[in-house]
Amino acid sequence: MRKQEHNLFFGVDRITVITYSILVLMGWLNIYAAVYNEEHQNIFDTSQKYGMQLIWIGSAVFIAIFILIIDAGFYTVFAYFFYAFLLAACIAVPYLGREVKGSRSWFRFGKFGIQPAEFMKFATNLALAKFLSNVNIEVETSRRNRLTDLLKNYKNTIFAVIILGLPLIIIKLLQDETGLAIVFMAFIITLYREGLSVNFLIFGLLSALLFILSLLMESQTLIISLGVVSLLSFLFIKRSRKNIIIVSLIFATASGVVLGTNYVYNHLEEHQRTRIDVLLGRGNVDLKKEGYNVNQAKIAIGSGGFFGKGYLQGTQTKYDFVPEQDTDFIFCTVGEEWGFLGSSIVIILELFLIIRIIFMAERQRSPFSRIYGYGVASVLFFHVAVNVGMTIGLMPVIGIPLPFFSYGGSSLWSFTILLFIFIKLDANRLVILR
Repeated sequence: MRKQEHNLFFGVDRITVITYSILVLMGWLNIYAAVYNEEHQNIFDTSQKYGMQLIWIGSAVFIAIFILIIDAGFYTVFAYFFYAFLLAACIAVPYLGREVKGSRSWFRFGKFGIQPAEFMKFATNLALAKFLSNVNIEVETSRRNRLTDLLKNYKNTIFAVIILGLPLIIIKLLQDETGLAIVFMAFIITLYREGLSVNFLIFGLLSALLFILSLLMESQTLIISLGVVSLLSFLFIKRSRKNIIIVSLIFATASGVVLGTNYVYNHLEEHQRTRIDVLLGRGNVDLKKEGYNVNQAKIAIGSGGFFGKGYLQGTQTKYDFVPEQDTDFIFCTVGEEWGFLGSSIVIILELFLIIRIIFMAERQRSPFSRIYGYGVASVLFFHVAVNVGMTIGLMPVIGIPLPFFSYGGSSLWSFTILLFIFIKLDANRLVILR
């Protein structure tokens, strides 16, 4: 049995690796379809994006193997180092990097480009997992009891928020990468699993609803409506001094959100306000300008029908009607050429991988591994939900890749590192049991 433990693939969850491989292969084929040109039909042509993606895939395989070779304890010991190093890289890239599509967030090495913000996701996950696992939590007790120690110590809660907030603020302010920045909000799911009160989630959902209503209604009308609801609430609760104070605070907070929403909206950049207007259907959206991307994406997906037009037969894709169809809008290629059936298979595979990771996280004996696993699932779920949502008009266009599908070395490498570190941690669980 000792010889088996020294095997590189001992304990590696094959189901996860196979699912990852299928998604990467499907992504590569769709990138080929998205940029297909009859003059360049060689799928291995490295002068084309699909050829470059093949290089990224090959290097991702080496990265995955390298991660499996390293001792699992390495990721725990150097968790804070990775976080600090990549945080420094995110700060440095606006000054030392090159501008790409209006954002200076890339380091360039010849033809190759590296985006530190993509790798910040796995580093933040490691740092958060190490911090939360160091909190004195009884692993064998119920989740409610485990949470209490973390949440009652407000210093721990604040520190966890700082770990998540620093990269979010730096990436947004210094690099103007809104999509990559808000991905770090996905770790809220991890915090909830480790004890964050459901009240915070309810507060967040209600705030989001109020944010939307604030953009669709006049501020004065909405605040008056909130006041009426507050007064009517006393018909159902006891009119005590305590309840009056609570209702008053809720009303004041809600009114503050309404007024703050309009302030924030008015201070957004024009293209950001436009994306919100397109999503909410505010005003007359010009389908040749601000509404073009989403409209063409819907046309491409809808034209695929149930079975799709066939591989390499998508007209919207072939004639470049959909912008960024090999990166942020890669799902449009899937919808047009593979149809509803193919799109469903892609979503099912992505969700299956996420559910599998959650299953693996729950079987961990180490708090660090469990927390890290939930971080992986949270990031992947956020990417899938937002990317698919924005292509069908349910989410604002913020420009984040579909995991393992979208073109790009940084995104593929970062997702591979994020996933395979957890696969290694999971495999190490069996070694510990021995």
